[in-house]
Amino acid sequence: MQLTIRASNDLMSKIEKIAKEMGLKKSDVTRMALAKFADEYTLNMSEQKPFDRVKHLIGVTESGVKDLGQRHREHLVNRIKRESK
Repeated sequence: MQLTIRASNDLMSKIEKIAKEMGLKKSDVTRMALAKFADEYTLNMSEQKPFDRVKHLIGVTESGVKDLGQRHREHLVNRIKRESK
């Protein structure tokens, strides 16, 4: 299967340098890098707990309620009452 990518000049220069030093083609170096990334990504995902997979999302939105952390139960009860009317 074939894959075409766009890369910055800086990245291409690095790949060309590595390929030359290793006596390989640029495509060989790129395949090796992609395989290593895929293996590490798969391993990391299988070892991560569900929380670790979503922790970057926690706290990224605001509710607009300043004391939600301290009075969450009260706010929740009030909201349920409002919505049930």
